[in-house]
Amino acid sequence: MRLLKTLRSVIAIRRFDFNSRRRRLAKCGDIADVRRLAKRNLPGGVFDYFDGAAESEWSLANNSAAFENVHLTPRVLVDVSKIDTRTTVMGQHMPYPFAFSPTGFTRIATSAGELAVARVAAKHGVPYTLSTLGTRSIEEVAAAAAGVTAAGATVATATTGTATTVIAGDTTAAPLWYQLYVWKDRGLSRELVQRAKAAGYKAIMVTVDTAVFGRRDRDVRRGFTLPPKIGLDTFIDGIRHPRWTLDFVTHEPITFSAVAGRGDVDGSTAITLSDYVNSQFDASLSWRDLDWVRSEAGLPIMLKGIQSVEDALRARDEGVEAIALSNHGGRQYDGSPAPIELLPRVMDAVGDGIEVLVDGGVRRGSDVVKACALGARAVMFGRPYLYGLGAAGELGVEWVVDYFASGIKRTMALVGATDVAALRSIVKR
Repeated sequence: MRLLKTLRSVIAIRRFDFNSRRRRLAKCGDIADVRRLAKRNLPGGVFDYFDGAAESEWSLANNSAAFENVHLTPRVLVDVSKIDTRTTVMGQHMPYPFAFSPTGFTRIATSAGELAVARVAAKHGVPYTLSTLGTRSIEEVAAAAAGVTAAGATVATATTGTATTVIAGDTTAAPLWYQLYVWKDRGLSRELVQRAKAAGYKAIMVTVDTAVFGRRDRDVRRGFTLPPKIGLDTFIDGIRHPRWTLDFVTHEPITFSAVAGRGDVDGSTAITLSDYVNSQFDASLSWRDLDWVRSEAGLPIMLKGIQSVEDALRARDEGVEAIALSNHGGRQYDGSPAPIELLPRVMDAVGDGIEVLVDGGVRRGSDVVKACALGARAVMFGRPYLYGLGAAGELGVEWVVDYFASGIKRTMALVGATDVAALRSIVKR
């Protein structure tokens, strides 16, 4: 009896969580663990669509591996009891230096799709970018974000459990950005921009690395199309993933929301997304078209897909507010430089003349800190929140935000940086 009392005084009984998704997330240590959970939950073709990249997928792997070559020089005996993680991008306040990248056809992970991601982003003040290839409308996403109450700004650190005050600013007005493909149908592009502006989106992100659709070998091997076509292999895969299948068949069909109601092109018939998108990508798109976008939007412009110093300089000279160094997550040209590798040369060239973001390969809070130390205003990522969505729906996206936020704060404390600007002095180049 005495032994039992002694054990009870030193051992806490873990309370069982009946929510299986939350229980599994609690055992995830990093994004790789969440990725494995998503892989288990999703049919193979769906997972490979999110996870895969172009051709040999060398660029995909290099995007993440390149962060290992960036080293920080910690400063010690610095008062880090208060960590300021705030930054601004295009004049818009962000509680943390990361934003959600645009991702197409998000609803094939779960029926909530973009709405779930937008709600989590709004709750935490994280900018969310809706893709032209989204499966929820511009207005639906804006309404979902507007209905969310912002989270508080005082949290417990993962390392010590002690209260750390995080100066996170006003998260009640998390900005929405709209990602635009400037298509051959300029009337459709104009309509999308005007709808985004009317719905309260704060910037237009023009993707510039898609003159044609990249070849994704995994999709070819799977015979995967958007919208999905049902064959024996996909039928069997669906049986193996009953929760996903039930969610898929009990909700409205997935359509290409930007062109909903236009017949074949909205995904309501058997035409594939790649066929339509390839027909709309404008190979003649050039720098002179930016004036047209700017005049139609009347909003700050970010160019996503910059992969050279020369184009970064051109964007600055054209008066663009921001650029995102990005190779489309390795999904377009397989062999392009990792954005984090390109960042130092771009910063040396453009200075403070344009805001620079890094998109690609970000998997930890320390990656965010490294990018900011090299001069990036912020980072963007897509796959991590898609893994969270596929692993546990909205709960999974929450986990991803918390993981990055805590990782940023912990890394800043460990390297002795009390705000984002201070990071520039601790990078070893």
